[in-house]
Amino acid sequence: MPSIRSWWGQRFIAALEAFTDPARLARGRSYANNDRVKSWKLDKGGVRARIRGSVNPYYGVYKEPTYDTRIALQPISAGDWQLLIRDLGSRAAFVSRLLLNEVPDTIEKPFEALDLHLLPHRAKDLKTQCSCPDYYNPCKHVAGLCYVVAAQLDRDPFLLFELRGLPREDLFRQLRETPLGKALVQHLEQQGEAPVRTVGSYFTEPQPLSPSDETDPAQFWQARKRLPDTLDPVTPAAVPALLVKKGGAFPEFWAKDTPFPAVMEGVYEAVRKRVREW
Repeated sequence: MPSIRSWWGQRFIAALEAFTDPARLARGRSYANNDRVKSWKLDKGGVRARIRGSVNPYYGVYKEPTYDTRIALQPISAGDWQLLIRDLGSRAAFVSRLLLNEVPDTIEKPFEALDLHLLPHRAKDLKTQCSCPDYYNPCKHVAGLCYVVAAQLDRDPFLLFELRGLPREDLFRQLRETPLGKALVQHLEQQGEAPVRTVGSYFTEPQPLSPSDETDPAQFWQARKRLPDTLDPVTPAAVPALLVKKGGAFPEFWAKDTPFPAVMEGVYEAVRKRVREW
């Protein structure tokens, strides 16, 4: 699973952590990272997936199972959507960016003014189902699917509108029918541009560069500038052992009772002690 970089993807996970156990939610990250999500699709306002489970003799599971998992957000009523569209359509900054296929960072403000939310706000906003035997909600399969959805929001933030019950086609159509939307569409048509712009990525794509034919191998390998005699001190990491901690206290491969980060702290300390002795 690609890293979650966008505002809406990060805020989606942060919103879930506000009313679920963050450690439990983090355990599902390994399911998204290790390609355990075999398939997923939009399904009646939610996201349904087939997820590979784990062998667990405690539950009587001796062969790797596949679970049906689904998450959905509480839909916003049609009446409330009409009020929201009327409000969004009266604000040039919102209607213009939305019709150009961009979701503003401040998109939640019009929702909050009506005591509504686009992102999940409380536990009852999130509806989950999973065929696994784990009674805890969310289970790690549900949590893994949440990270998959967050990664998809990097590519397509309008998925949030669909999860709240308004398909993007209906959103664009209703925005184009507002006075400001009509004026924008008319202006773009006069300029010969499409009213709705599609983008392949919300981040700058890397561009390959061909090496110059004038490159001198001797100059490349034997640089003219000498390396500095002293190096600046390394800035300590904001979160020590981040890679170890990303998998949570009990990652999938860890079967012991002691948390994995605690064991690794002991290993690192032993390595540091050995280096000092040398």
